Amino acid sequence: MSASTALPVPAPGLDAWPRASVLLVDDEQGMRNFLEKTLAPRCGNVQSAASAEEADALVRRHRFDLVVLDISLPGKSGLAWLRELREQGYSGEVVLITAYADLDTAIEALRAGASDLILKPFRVTQILNAVKHGLDRTLLKRENWVLKHMISQRGEGFDGLVGSSPAMQDLRRALQRAAPVASTVLLSGESGTGKELAAIALHRHSPRAAEPFVPVNCASLAPERIESELFGHAQGAFTGATHGRDGLFYYAQGGTLFLDEIAELPLAQQAALLRVLEDHRIRPVGSEQQIPVDVRIVAATNRRLADEVAAGRFRKDLYYRLQVVEIGLPPLREHKDDIAELVAHFTATLAPHLGVEPIAVSPAEMAYLQQYDWPGNVRELRNLVERSMILGALNVSALYPGGSAPRGGAGAGPTDLQTLEKQHILAVLESVQGDKTRAAELLGISRRTLERRCAEWMGA
Repeated sequence: MSASTALPVPAPGLDAWPRASVLLVDDEQGMRNFLEKTLAPRCGNVQSAASAEEADALVRRHRFDLVVLDISLPGKSGLAWLRELREQGYSGEVVLITAYADLDTAIEALRAGASDLILKPFRVTQILNAVKHGLDRTLLKRENWVLKHMISQRGEGFDGLVGSSPAMQDLRRALQRAAPVASTVLLSGESGTGKELAAIALHRHSPRAAEPFVPVNCASLAPERIESELFGHAQGAFTGATHGRDGLFYYAQGGTLFLDEIAELPLAQQAALLRVLEDHRIRPVGSEQQIPVDVRIVAATNRRLADEVAAGRFRKDLYYRLQVVEIGLPPLREHKDDIAELVAHFTATLAPHLGVEPIAVSPAEMAYLQQYDWPGNVRELRNLVERSMILGALNVSALYPGGSAPRGGAGAGPTDLQTLEKQHILAVLESVQGDKTRAAELLGISRRTLERRCAEWMGA
């Protein structure tokens, strides 16, 4: 069994896969040397083994994107080991090589889960083409998974950061300064202020822009499955784990992992995340593997993490790790000059999606919008515009329950933020017969935030 060959910077002028990890399995020393000489200058990590048993020990400790596997091996055959790999949940590409091949062998190889079959002796170009196609398929599967995950995590399309107020200009400047560096960024701000959009802006203006952006809402993960979701798990790691699975860190490799609502992460999982930030390695649940990761972390919170640390709900060491760069997002009530621009933007982007005509907003209606304090921030404004477009007119009354809309100026209606917020939330809850999940969606806040508000009012 050879030692790992790691070349962070592949030789210039060659097809290169600097983040790819490849395992070579062949009992002939000469063939292993040839494959290592061919692939080591091109791949980030190349390891080799002389038997299926040695290869199995390596797979238990490392995560490989592709395996080049000889069919004829001493002891367990390559095909038998490949079947075991697939049964254990290995999803990487496998290129089989053999000196003896016929139609039956080819059919058996495909059934076992091989992606390619090459007959010995072969040329350098043949094995490089097979490796290239295999790694391309691996990348495509990863990109498809990331795209589906992003769609499932975000209920609305990417609208971008909109607004030209001084507050939004300051935010853009802060993001532009932080984007090019590799440091961890903590985005703080109330729910609905656009923290995910800010994270996307950081990613798109960073050197990692061509790599995946993987968002995950920590509040939506079941506590007992958080480590499995983030780091992956091995077959049999827990009840129901019939196959191994890669985690979000793997899918974000080379790119950005956005951890939204980081304050909701339980203390045990905070410790696990801290280890990854310090060691740059992940260990799937129930596995011996130690997988190197190159991922930028952008975290977001709608709570003051310093207060959470003081209350013993958040680790101080993790807080300092995340707070290398902290950027605050302003609530909408602090940049109401952007409301007209935001309404125009949402109207233009939602009309084709909904298949309805854009709505017109009168100066009086705009005045109502600008006097409201928006507890759900930009997300609440977007939801109001969407509902209004479906109804065919701006639904201002939804913001001022009980006919309390201001008539002559800012002082004519309830302008105290807490009072107005409470009235609005209670009115929305009443309109959906107390369904907190639906009310949270309409308000543009998380259900946990809604439940905290209600609990505060009950205790008041």
